[in-house]
Amino acid sequence: MAIIGGRLAEWILHRYEWNDATPPAGYAGIGKLEALFGPRLLERIRNKTVLDFGCGHGHEAIEMARYGAAQVIGIDIREESLIAARANQTASGVTNCRFVRRCDSQVDVITSIDSFEHFAQPDQVLEEMSRLLKPDGCVLFSFGPPWFHPLGGHFPLFPWAHLILTEKALMQWRSRYKTDGAKHFAEVAGGLNQMSLRKFERVVAASPFKLETYEPVPIRAVRPLHCGLTREFFTAIVRGTLVKR
Repeated sequence: MAIIGGRLAEWILHRYEWNDATPPAGYAGIGKLEALFGPRLLERIRNKTVLDFGCGHGHEAIEMARYGAAQVIGIDIREESLIAARANQTASGVTNCRFVRRCDSQVDVITSIDSFEHFAQPDQVLEEMSRLLKPDGCVLFSFGPPWFHPLGGHFPLFPWAHLILTEKALMQWRSRYKTDGAKHFAEVAGGLNQMSLRKFERVVAASPFKLETYEPVPIRAVRPLHCGLTREFFTAIVRGTLVKR
């Protein structure tokens, strides 16, 4: 879909520098999990065993352990994330959660937060979630921004830069500031699988799960324009619940 590469892309990108500044989370006065899933989340996890799939630094797992879950297991493939999560757990004083690379026991609830746009093989992830989830359990998911969002490429550039400029041009520009050698979106830290709403729906349709709830949440500033024709471009986050078929 990208149309600009070569010297023109280089000229455009020359005006920008990489900025790793993290934008405000926007959850002031309310926990991130409650903001994403609402107050009913506590009912879902109370006295349950929860698996946080793609736990990152463990903040949401610790929050669930603190607010009602019997046990929380955080898993992540990146060892540096697990080290950070364990350090955060120690600092929090929470004891009913643990962070590991793999889980083999079935759980009551699985959460997936800010992860589905990063999974290299989301179809296999859903198969693994199905294996780990009890028959009457559910998966609570939230991810974003999806691929066609103005900043869906996770590049600190102008809106839709990842759709306008070629992958080659963007990755060459990125290599000025990052030393990981990534040449494709999928190779950056955490990976980017170009997850659009339509792609997510297709992956779920071919999985052992079905959508119990599904909500593409619009960008607040353009909420009046959010409809079936614009939702790919104006959806900020995607959230919902999966249950087994």
